[in-house]
Amino acid sequence: MLASICRRLLLPLLLGGVLFSPARADEEKFHLRCSLDTSATHGRTVFVTDYLKQLEQASGGRIVTEMFHSGQLYRDRDIAKAMRQGAVEMSVPGTWELTGFVPDTDAVWLPMFFGRTPEEVHHLTDGPAGDMVNGEVEKALNVKVIGTWFDLGHSNFYTLKKPIESAADLKGLKVRVAGGTAQFLHVRFYGAIPDMTAWPDVPLALSQGLFDGLTTTNESFASAKLWETGAKYGFMTHENLGQYIPMVTERFWNKLPPDLQKLVLDVWAKNNPRYREAMDQRQANARKTMEEHGVKLIDPTPQQLATIRAGMLEQTDEWARQMKISAPLLALLKQQQ
Repeated sequence: MLASICRRLLLPLLLGGVLFSPARADEEKFHLRCSLDTSATHGRTVFVTDYLKQLEQASGGRIVTEMFHSGQLYRDRDIAKAMRQGAVEMSVPGTWELTGFVPDTDAVWLPMFFGRTPEEVHHLTDGPAGDMVNGEVEKALNVKVIGTWFDLGHSNFYTLKKPIESAADLKGLKVRVAGGTAQFLHVRFYGAIPDMTAWPDVPLALSQGLFDGLTTTNESFASAKLWETGAKYGFMTHENLGQYIPMVTERFWNKLPPDLQKLVLDVWAKNNPRYREAMDQRQANARKTMEEHGVKLIDPTPQQLATIRAGMLEQTDEWARQMKISAPLLALLKQQQ
């Protein structure tokens, strides 16, 4: 009799435990979708995918990650709005894609950044100036910036029909830019005509001859095989060091327990120095690949670069005004440079 009573009491509890366990397991998992518009082979996609895999592994599967590249969810021009609305959990957008919400993200295109080495740029963006911009981004987009910025590489000019051997050769050309007031200012500085075109649309636009050239990096050029769509020449000015800002939505961040929040930050901090070095090497490898496919790359002389830089530096305050760079950030950058 006693055994029968025990079985009747224990059976619902056992069944309840079986039925409840999966629900509890589900509640302990946090789904993290990342949206990028670069291709599967682009360095940003490759290394952010690596980060997601490491994060999922380090969390013991508590954070379940998924990568959507090539604009499958959102193009970068739309990602700031999507992040602000919490429509996707993570992205690593270029600073130029955020200027509509945070003008200070354009500061890395100020004349003081022209021709600077990655180490010199990191000295500025990894310090108080970068922290100031990150705070503005977090407030404007309802996100958490998870660490130091991810390097793309130096931006240069690439053309279809006309080789560029001096700054004067750019005058009158229609040049594609990714966006942001500063990129328009850079192109106009040379007397060229800026044309904003989203990256996924660039190969088709090139093949149709919709512009004479573009600004981008060796890595982006090579990953898209732009020599197949007509780009033949490069003028390696190193206009700026393109960087991406890694972020997750505030909605996702606030759901995570403290140990997983720390893990999100720690995994990025551990790996980003390696990603930066690898991207620098990919840029060098991309140059070799481009040359192997017949792309003629011209390096300006030190004197040419010095002349360009001097001319740009004279425009610093005017450019900052047009770019709507905040006075505190500009003062800080001038102090640190």
